[in-house]
Amino acid sequence: MSGKVFLVGAGPGDPGLLTVRAAELIATADLVAIDALVSKEIAERVPPGTEVIHVGKRSSAHTLPQDEINALLVEEAKKGRRVVRLKGGDPFVFGRGGEEAEEIAAAGIAFEVVPGISSSIAGPAYAGIPVTHRSHATSLTLVTGHESEESTGINWPVLAKLGGTVVFMMGFANLPLIVRKLTEFGMSPQKPIAVISKATTREQRTVTGTLADIEAKIAAANLPTPALIVVGDVVKEHEIINWFETRPLFGRRVVVTRAREQASDLKRLLEESGAQVLQFPTIEIAPPDSWDSVDAVIDKLAGYQWLIFTSTNGVKGFFERLHLKGKDARALAGCRIAAVGDTTAADLESRGIAADLVPPKFQSTALLPLLEADQKGIRTAVVRAAEGREELIEELRRRGGTVDLAVAYQTKAADYDIEELRQLIAAGSIDAVTFTSASTVDHFFSKLTAEERARVNGQAVLASIGPTTTEAVRRYGKSPDVEAKSASVQALHDAVVERVAAVAK
Repeated sequence: MSGKVFLVGAGPGDPGLLTVRAAELIATADLVAIDALVSKEIAERVPPGTEVIHVGKRSSAHTLPQDEINALLVEEAKKGRRVVRLKGGDPFVFGRGGEEAEEIAAAGIAFEVVPGISSSIAGPAYAGIPVTHRSHATSLTLVTGHESEESTGINWPVLAKLGGTVVFMMGFANLPLIVRKLTEFGMSPQKPIAVISKATTREQRTVTGTLADIEAKIAAANLPTPALIVVGDVVKEHEIINWFETRPLFGRRVVVTRAREQASDLKRLLEESGAQVLQFPTIEIAPPDSWDSVDAVIDKLAGYQWLIFTSTNGVKGFFERLHLKGKDARALAGCRIAAVGDTTAADLESRGIAADLVPPKFQSTALLPLLEADQKGIRTAVVRAAEGREELIEELRRRGGTVDLAVAYQTKAADYDIEELRQLIAAGSIDAVTFTSASTVDHFFSKLTAEERARVNGQAVLASIGPTTTEAVRRYGKSPDVEAKSASVQALHDAVVERVAAVAK
């Protein structure tokens, strides 16, 4: 039985621009034949176990010739496999998708074309350049920039007089030729032009000028490929609506050390502010070795005056166990509830429980001034990690109270490839590191050499979510540069933005 080939556009680089259909096909493919221009973040969506063949297709550096790619797609589909041909941009916009579709059709193989967002449109948009604008351009012309001096493929006399917006794709190496031909055939040397490097990625750079001075500006800027060229009066809009490159963390690399399953909100906030985020999950959250302590608390909830949750992980583990035992939030009706941190309180609220007490600092001992000085006759259960600190429990007992510990989870060192982080530290390319708990601090620095620790302390903004985390950072030779005003990922993000913006000034 024959399989099927899917010619899929991966978009221009930003993984957020991948279409829903493309994501579905990547997740269900038997084989993915992938271009070099497909971003790393999108390539990482290919599930483990799926065969991946890198076919190159970067300018002047093809891993496989086009005829061999065509043959590969046909042969693999004939084996009954679902084959995804994953291309940067759109398959039919200078992507040779038409040639591949012809070969597949000729072989009698079923196929589907999934359009992708072309860099010819997305690149200018991310540079704040609308390719059409009522005041500047009512037409758009796309041109391949591969043409050589002798080529007759481009009708330069017509193109130079066409007006509107002209986008040259894959033409960076031929910029001098493009400039010369356009001006030779009548385009004004003062015509605005922009060169956009690594469009839609967090390494994007845009250089604008005129046909008369763009070559000198590009030589000074040392732009890397891939890059596209936009010619036309719409380039004037770059200075007005340049939304992407002006974000507060644009071009900055931020390391997120939180457990991968918890990092998504912080990663999203940082990326929306323009940061390039490296996830380095130093810890992973795991169930406790035994649920006995949690079960014991649940079984005698009616006997507690206070139930204290020190983290969202504690809330999650406790309530999962509560539900497993056939109970729900009503079982807590007789207890007063304390939550350490705004995020912990919000998690409880999402489960229908309003915390009676939330300390001003993300620190369990910050509860002590708010609790009764005389704890005689008061029974308290503290829900936390196996590795939690003992000061709160010890002080409540010293005051005469009865305190039971419910271990709802534990943290373990995550198994993570550290090589990319080491390379960035060596290159001085880390701008900030975020820490959301003392355990993330300890596991992060324990993986580094003494020299690497010193480099991080010297080059990066260290950002802490609260006092306990701050104390942990200090043990490694430097106080955090910034501490969040409240124990939430939003506040941590805001603190990073404020600090990095201040450094930039």
